[in-house]
Amino acid sequence: MHKETFTIRDGEGQVVYVYNWQPAVSDSRLLGAVQIAHGMAETAARYERFAQRLVDAGFTVYANDHLGHGQTAGCVEKLGLFAQGCFTRMTDHMANLTDRIAERHPGLPVFLLGHSMGSFIAQQYMYRYPCKIEGVVLSGSNGREGFMLKIGHALAKLEVRRRGEDHRSLLLNGLTFGTYNRRIKPVRTPFDWLSRDEAEVDKYIADEYCGAIFSTGFFQDFFCGLLEIHKPEHLAHIPKRLPVFILSGDEDPVGHYGKGIRQLACMYAKLGLEQVTVKLYPGGRHEMLNETNREEVMQDIIDWLHARVLGCGEK
Repeated sequence: MHKETFTIRDGEGQVVYVYNWQPAVSDSRLLGAVQIAHGMAETAARYERFAQRLVDAGFTVYANDHLGHGQTAGCVEKLGLFAQGCFTRMTDHMANLTDRIAERHPGLPVFLLGHSMGSFIAQQYMYRYPCKIEGVVLSGSNGREGFMLKIGHALAKLEVRRRGEDHRSLLLNGLTFGTYNRRIKPVRTPFDWLSRDEAEVDKYIADEYCGAIFSTGFFQDFFCGLLEIHKPEHLAHIPKRLPVFILSGDEDPVGHYGKGIRQLACMYAKLGLEQVTVKLYPGGRHEMLNETNREEVMQDIIDWLHARVLGCGEK
């Protein structure tokens, strides 16, 4: 596998750092491109193992570090610091990268995989830029939130007024993640909810670019984005024939232990989406690509992608 990095500059001068993994042999026949949108408080570099599997299966893989993350943030001290409108800007950056992929690989189908925060950005992408992609995989996602999200948004706005946009909010961090280990006994680390694989959790903790406390400005904009993405007037723009694969562990607190995943799938069904596939993995936690059964999960995604590009029917 060959790996390269490059940057894209947006209209406001922000430099976005991009990874590309592709076959080592330059004339290898590609079936498609997979664009990955990583989650909150992690980096695109963590997807290299999955990228290797995708490359072996005939795909080229692209992933950018989002605003306030990884090499796009520039240094550890700037992790989790965001300008206003970051949610929409991250979606725009993903669309810019899709355009770059299309320039590099004319006619090649592009699929978007979003994990966690990246899955919510992908949900916005689905109605803002639907014609750029041939399918979407949503990992560690969730459906429409209710009253508690509105409370969180109001609290984040109050924290911004009181402490400023760049304040690293232990309060909002606790509100978001504080209960995620509650069904795990015994608890070994604050991040046990990520995976049953202790080595993977330890790698996350040891990575200085993972696990940062984010700013009040981020939480305000993120909660606002979560309220926006499920408005009926936005969802109406999602093409009915856009294939969607939703996957999650049934012990993932982000998806309310499967309840939110089923609600999301039901919402898409009511919208009339014709190709929605859902899979809940028993015992799986939040990061299914880093779980103890990750080989199964990676193969399921590859099978789904192959079904889209090779016309081998529904998977």
